[in-house]
Amino acid sequence: MRKYEVIFIVKPMEEDATNAVIAKFSKLIAENGGTIVKEDRWGKRKLAYEIKDCMDGYYCLFYVNCEPACVKEVDRVMKITDELLKHMIVKSEEPDAAPEEAAAEEPAEEKE
Repeated sequence: MRKYEVIFIVKPMEEDATNAVIAKFSKLIAENGGTIVKEDRWGKRKLAYEIKDCMDGYYCLFYVNCEPACVKEVDRVMKITDELLKHMIVKSEEPDAAPEEAAAEEPAEEKE
């Protein structure tokens, strides 16, 4: 399994509707054989420029372990989901360290 970061911006909606969209994608990843290592909800933020007539969006980031076929399916579904403003899936380059561990190790190396 490979490690990926999946980030997406949900249109500004009611809290229940936003949670339903996020749950939809976490369920989709699980159904396709992937596991979510960490879910990081950044919350509602103002966008730098208008996207699809919206100036605000709800940001969510998933750290995922899955196969490339799972990523392909998630990308396909994200492209056709109207509730999303933008999305991006990136393959992580750190195969051994979790995101929290990598952040904790960097300051220790700088002090030496």
